Amino acid sequence: MIGHIGVIVALILLIFLALRGMNVLLASLLAATVVAVTNALPLAEALSTDYAGAMFKFAQMFFLLFLAGAIFGRVMGESRAAMSIARAMTHLLGEDRTLLVIVLANALLTYGGVNVFIVVFTMYPLGLGLLQRANLPKRLFAAAGCLGGGTFTMTAMPGSPSLHNNIPMATLDTTLSAGWGLGLIASAIMLGLGLIYLEYERRKAKRHGEVFEPHPLDPLPEEGLDAVDMPHWFRAFVPIAAVIGTILIPQWMGHFTGKVGDAQSAPGVLMGLLRYSQEHPLFWTSIALAIGTAVALVLFWKHLASPGRALSQGAESAAMPLLNTAAVIGFGGVVNATPIFDAFKHVMVDSTLNPIISMVVAVNVFAGIVGSASGGLGIFMQNMAPFYLEAGVSPDTMHRLAAIASGGLDSLPHSGAVITFLTVMRLTHREAYKGIAVVTVIIPVIALAAVVLIAMAVAR
Repeated sequence: MIGHIGVIVALILLIFLALRGMNVLLASLLAATVVAVTNALPLAEALSTDYAGAMFKFAQMFFLLFLAGAIFGRVMGESRAAMSIARAMTHLLGEDRTLLVIVLANALLTYGGVNVFIVVFTMYPLGLGLLQRANLPKRLFAAAGCLGGGTFTMTAMPGSPSLHNNIPMATLDTTLSAGWGLGLIASAIMLGLGLIYLEYERRKAKRHGEVFEPHPLDPLPEEGLDAVDMPHWFRAFVPIAAVIGTILIPQWMGHFTGKVGDAQSAPGVLMGLLRYSQEHPLFWTSIALAIGTAVALVLFWKHLASPGRALSQGAESAAMPLLNTAAVIGFGGVVNATPIFDAFKHVMVDSTLNPIISMVVAVNVFAGIVGSASGGLGIFMQNMAPFYLEAGVSPDTMHRLAAIASGGLDSLPHSGAVITFLTVMRLTHREAYKGIAVVTVIIPVIALAAVVLIAMAVAR
């Protein structure tokens, strides 16, 4: 019993410390210590093996993906390519639809491969300018940015090179477009309900007289910046198209040449490319992001004050998101070593619930415990995926539903992504978390419930 209480207390402690602004690395380490002590785990082994082992295994596996995504995002931001795309959207849709522009701009970048942690650094300066012109409160950027960058493009949209789309692929031998029908339905629900909520909040802010109030340290956009200072929107989109195209080419080749073992008649170079992308899917996504960065450097060289500095700063900005995510994975690694975790696995696997329902509940619980969608998804894939494959859940269905499920309870207050968003925007949980919770917790859970019902109906 004390072990169960210890895990609950540790989770509450982790959330409390995160709300108080403590570094996630330290908070997760303290919470892991509570779990180890209350479950009678050898402390040295729990922290040096279970915590550090899980943390660095994750960091090792996804280091290049985080690095490539961070550099790509920095180059797109420094060159003002992201700003050009957003301004083109504003011109097309109008300033009254500022929140829609923020959602779409964030969605475009994340679907193009920019990590959600990096998007906030890239888009925040632009978002400030848009909110300033529309005279809307900053808290609305939190909800709009999270809707565009941390929901449907992160977990549901097929073909996305997001971390959450790569984790199931590495375990299940699927593709980034696995379960594409379920993904598109979930994406439509998340985006549609999210936009309805944002419009409600915009109208409420206007009624209550809320206005734009920047923080003294906010990086407001340069005054007088015009189209001459940034690449044309069409050119600005080319690097994103290069990333998506590079990722999808091997998948398209696979449809025409068959599986690697059956495609010996394919030309040698194409055969080698197909085989390599299937054997190293995470590395292939990193290559796609690197190609997108190279294209951006060629196209936007004159728009970059210092290309070398942009690359260096991009590399530096990869460290904190990677470590924050890996830290909560480490906490999950200690929980994973407790008898409670084994008991939970057996309860879920042996449950009389439909395997699909049992599966998505398990993923959501793990994501909620560690405060990370990628963390919860990684724990599930490493420990429980084989049970559900044996229970008859198809790899493609598991890939998409598990990814969508990871984006539900992951955004509780102790989430590393939530803390990063609020830190960059210099807002408190009290000021902005409600909107984040609606678009990243409540609405994704609704979308998940809808596609689970569809998947169960199809599986009959």
